Amino acid sequence: MAVFVEVPKLGNTVEECIVARWCKRKGDSVSAGDVVAEIETDKATFEVAAPESGMLLDTFFEEGALAPVFSRLFVIGAAGEAVPTTVPGPAAVEPTPAEAPATSVNLAPAPPSDQHQYGLSPRARRFAKERNFHPERVNGSGPGGRILESDLRALYESGSPLSSIRQKIARRMRESLASTAQYTLHISADATGLRALRTRLSRSININHLVASCAIETLLEVPALNAEFRDGRIVTHSEVHLAFAVDTPRGLLAPVVRNAEMLGLDELAERMKQLAAQAVAGTIDAADLAGATFTISNLGSLGIEAFTPLLNPPQVAILGVGAIQVKPVRRNGNVEFIDAIGLSLTCDHQVIDGAPGAGFLQVLKRNIENVESLY
Repeated sequence: MAVFVEVPKLGNTVEECIVARWCKRKGDSVSAGDVVAEIETDKATFEVAAPESGMLLDTFFEEGALAPVFSRLFVIGAAGEAVPTTVPGPAAVEPTPAEAPATSVNLAPAPPSDQHQYGLSPRARRFAKERNFHPERVNGSGPGGRILESDLRALYESGSPLSSIRQKIARRMRESLASTAQYTLHISADATGLRALRTRLSRSININHLVASCAIETLLEVPALNAEFRDGRIVTHSEVHLAFAVDTPRGLLAPVVRNAEMLGLDELAERMKQLAAQAVAGTIDAADLAGATFTISNLGSLGIEAFTPLLNPPQVAILGVGAIQVKPVRRNGNVEFIDAIGLSLTCDHQVIDGAPGAGFLQVLKRNIENVESLY
C-alpha cells in the first residue's frame, strides 16, 4: 500500500519549507531510513527519510519550490503500484510553478545539484556558487527567460534583493511589531561580582552563562515574565525554556535550553555551547529551536551598551545584555567608578505593565550583583 510522506512541521512559526534537494528520484528503490529529500527553513536544513522500504513512486515538488507544512512531499510503494488519487489525511497542496511569470525563476537558498531546470547559464551558476548568492527571484534576460551571469551580477552589485531566508526573518520581525505592544526598559547592574566569579571559575564559563543563570533565577522569582500570550490567553510556565540568540552564517537563530532551571551552572554553560555550535554549523535539530518561554540576546561582546531587542511572540519578554562599561555612581556622598553591565528588557504591554517589568529588572540586578553568593 502506498505511503504518503508529508512536509513536517518544524517549529511553531514555520508554515512552509524549501525543497532544497531530492536525494532520491522518482523510480528509485529506497530502504527504510534512507534520506529522500533535504528541506530548508529559515533556520536550518533538515533531512526527510523514508518511513519504510519500497520504490519512490512520485514526488510532488520540484527542487527550490516552497512546500507548505503538512502537504504531501513524496509517496513510497511497491514497484508498479499506481499512486492513489485520493487517500485519507490532509489534502495535498499542489505546487504551482507554472503560475510564475515566464521571465522569473525561483531559486532555493542553496543551489541544487542540477540547476539546468531553473534556466541558469553555466557562467551564472558559477557566479552564484562563488559568491554564495542565491536570490529567491531573478528576471532572466536571455532567450526564453534564461538567467545570465550579467543578470545575477546586476542584482549582486545593487545589493537590493533579499534572500528567502532574510525575507522570512524580516516578515517575522514585522509580525512581532504588528501583533504586540512593545516597550523597553533599561538598567545597569554592578558587574564587579560577575567579573570576579568569571575569573575564579572554569574558563568554559563566560559572562553570558552567568547572566543567563541569573536570569533563570529571576524568572523563578518573577514567573509573570516566563509566559506566553496565545489567542488572548496568558499562559505562565513553571519550567524555564531559555532561548539565547546566536549569530550564524544563515542569520540569527535562538537555540532553546529546555528545563534550564534544573541545570547547574556547569551544565547550563555546556548545553549553551553545544547548541550554539550546532546552530553555527547548521546541524541543529528543529526541536531545539522551538518552545522557548523567555529569550536572552547578548550584544555586549560587540560593545553595545543598551539596545531594544524585539519580542519573539508568543513570548511576552526578552532580555538584552549589553557591554560592561565603567560608570560613575554616588555612594555615601562620594562618587565611585564601577564596572556596570547594561540590561535592556522588552515586554509586551498587552500582558506586562511597566511596573512588573521594572520589578523584574530590579530582581535581576540584585541577583547579578550578588552572583558570587549563588555559586
